Amino acid sequence: MSATLSPEEAQSISVADTLERLGVDTRGLSGKEAVRRLADFGPNALEEKRVHPFVKFLAHFWGPIPWMIEAAAVLSAFERDWADFGIIAVMLLFNGAIGFWQEHKADNAIALLKQQLALKALALRDGAWKVVEARELVPGDCVRVRLGEIIPADLKLITGDYLDVDQSALTGESMPVEKKAGDVAYSGSIVGRGEMDGVVVSTGMDTFFGRTARLVQESHVVSHYQRAVLRVGHFLIMLTLALVALILMVALFRHTPLLEAGRFALILTVAAIPVAMPAVLSVTMAVGAVKLARYRAIVTRLVAIEEMAGIDVLCSDKTGTLTQNKLVVEDPIVFSGPSAEETIRVAALASRRENPDPIDRAILEKLAALGQEATGTVEDFEPFDPVTKRTEADVVDGERHFKAGKGAPQVMLDLCGTTGAARDKVQQAVNDLAERGYRTLGVARTDDQGQWTFLGLLPLQDPPREDSAKTLKTAKEMGMAIKMVTGDHHAIARELAGQLGLGKNILTADKLEGLDSHAYEEQVEDADGFAEVFPEHKYRIVQALQRRGHIVGMTGDGVNDAPALKEADAGIAVSGATDAARSAADLVLTAPGLSVIVLAIEEARKIFQRMTAYATYRIAETIRVLLFMTLAILIFDSYPVTAVMIIILALLNDLPIMMIAYDNAKATPKPAGWDMHKVLTLAIVLGVAGVFASFGMYWIGKVYLKLDLPTVQTLMFLKLTVAGHMTIYLTRTGEHPFWHRPFPSLALLGTSELTQIVATLFAVYGWFMEPIGWSLALFVWGYALVELVLSNELKTRAFRLATHGRGAEKRHLERSNLRLHP
Repeated sequence: MSATLSPEEAQSISVADTLERLGVDTRGLSGKEAVRRLADFGPNALEEKRVHPFVKFLAHFWGPIPWMIEAAAVLSAFERDWADFGIIAVMLLFNGAIGFWQEHKADNAIALLKQQLALKALALRDGAWKVVEARELVPGDCVRVRLGEIIPADLKLITGDYLDVDQSALTGESMPVEKKAGDVAYSGSIVGRGEMDGVVVSTGMDTFFGRTARLVQESHVVSHYQRAVLRVGHFLIMLTLALVALILMVALFRHTPLLEAGRFALILTVAAIPVAMPAVLSVTMAVGAVKLARYRAIVTRLVAIEEMAGIDVLCSDKTGTLTQNKLVVEDPIVFSGPSAEETIRVAALASRRENPDPIDRAILEKLAALGQEATGTVEDFEPFDPVTKRTEADVVDGERHFKAGKGAPQVMLDLCGTTGAARDKVQQAVNDLAERGYRTLGVARTDDQGQWTFLGLLPLQDPPREDSAKTLKTAKEMGMAIKMVTGDHHAIARELAGQLGLGKNILTADKLEGLDSHAYEEQVEDADGFAEVFPEHKYRIVQALQRRGHIVGMTGDGVNDAPALKEADAGIAVSGATDAARSAADLVLTAPGLSVIVLAIEEARKIFQRMTAYATYRIAETIRVLLFMTLAILIFDSYPVTAVMIIILALLNDLPIMMIAYDNAKATPKPAGWDMHKVLTLAIVLGVAGVFASFGMYWIGKVYLKLDLPTVQTLMFLKLTVAGHMTIYLTRTGEHPFWHRPFPSLALLGTSELTQIVATLFAVYGWFMEPIGWSLALFVWGYALVELVLSNELKTRAFRLATHGRGAEKRHLERSNLRLHP
């Protein structure tokens, strides 16, 4: 009989009764039975509250901005201006459709990334251990859980010595809880130590995790960049409301019809307020995250992209990141063992043969290469533990019974009680091998009396990756300092650092102990790397660098690296990281090597540039349109454009803005940071220049060409559209000329030019406005192109003056300091 058991039921009955209730034994399920149970019980996943797409679409018509557009439509209906009513309704639907489509794309991108990070589980199926998706587990599956893994379902533990489980996120217990055979381990808790097999008793919403809704209540994190941009958005909203209020007051004093003035004010507010800001930011980051995934770097928090762009210190793991993570065992150094082959055989017996870790695999491959076999039956095996730093096996070989062990040389020497000259000899060999870049393992076994004997050393080498030296050089050129962080011996770390050109100022954790805070920070900042560190040291290193003003990236792979990964500005889980490290990281790598990280940081800088271009454009455009409108109404006592024209202008503006997410961008040569001074300088210069240019066009139409007001309004509509879209080309290149590489992407260029052409057709043929013909339309285009060139010159000169001013101020401060401190 197969059934699902609650955690409480499973805890209260024996292992035998549990297996009987689930209708299984310790041999696990067959593949066919697992498929049948999956159909019965459903996937091992929490039920997501899914909102119907139509309801999501309707949500885009509810909120302050849609309310203003809807109010404008109602006012048009009261005036029986059905043409305006129709256009406003189209704008409302268009804004809703654009917002819905962009949100849909961002959601799909995040779902794709989550799918790539889906948890895996080791299950016993058809008599063999197989890696399966955690969501495919069913009640009755036999599962093995190990150090660093997230428990994939509620398990009744059946075999193994013990587990230390961190279930603080579920139960609030701050200390790890020890589990043994017969206990229940909850889904979502993290294995801190040990290894055990268990049978799945409940999955999905039936688990303890499912019943408490979620593992970790994820708070909404707002990045530094988002906070800055949202502050800009709030400033623009307040400026808009103040100027619109001024327009309404003037309209009242001039006895302008209240409905007409109110409708115009509402529409102008909608056009000026940065409605698309949240959508543009989320889409830009989502599109960037998808591109990062192509480099096999998966973003777990979109806002982390901004932090990655600003990384100036990267604390890099050694193994697998700077090296190949492919250990090779060289010929053993024998001390008390009978032969090199026997030393390797004993080491192989102290290794896990099914699902071996990298060290075990290297030892087994070395034994196979010698044509030998690890004869003997392992009756009990204690896996590697980061505290004891060794493995141990109980072996029966014929009539002989002994223990085999391998681990850190110092640990094995202590176990054997080796002292004096014999210990010094081993230590000297360890040091000599370390100087040549080798890691060593001590091998020991017990004799007939049960006393441990140290047999010898196994030299292991993890050679540098072929691309590491080149990638490190590139990283330095990008303005990043790379600091190697490893638990390996100091000599190994120093040798590798020398080979890669990192520098040889490698500090050990014990050298940093006892220093006061200031000295500690100085030492950490000056170091090229750190050796013999434990996870808690990584955490302190990150904090020290952050206190010195650095944006820190930290790589890690173990369960104990999670605090450091969370503390870092950008935590990076390297390829092969444990589930716990992956869940704590902002970026998860699915390919080994440092080059992946450098590529990801470079791409993050490009994404940051796109967001900065948008923020600058949005500020400049609001200043340009809103200030011109307000001044024109106050000075000339007439509307420079109609309400319908503002609606069309806002509609046409939305499309190119959305394409900024797909624009070509150049990564900054140094770490990217939010430079408000630069953004405001550029936005104000371009915005004010646009206001003067608009008044110039208004004067030409009204005074020089003596056109009537409706024709002048069409002229101004076309000028604001064409010149406004050209402003995008100015903001995307920052302080550089608009022709500076990289050129705009086809998506941005095509959409921008297409909307300008559509606006031209509206103006030429008089759709919802007075027609102006081709001659005046071409004149507006020529005027806008001249404005583009002049604004470009004004922009570059303003940056030159600002840079010169800051440089002079810096030199003045330096001279002042010299006078104060000769």
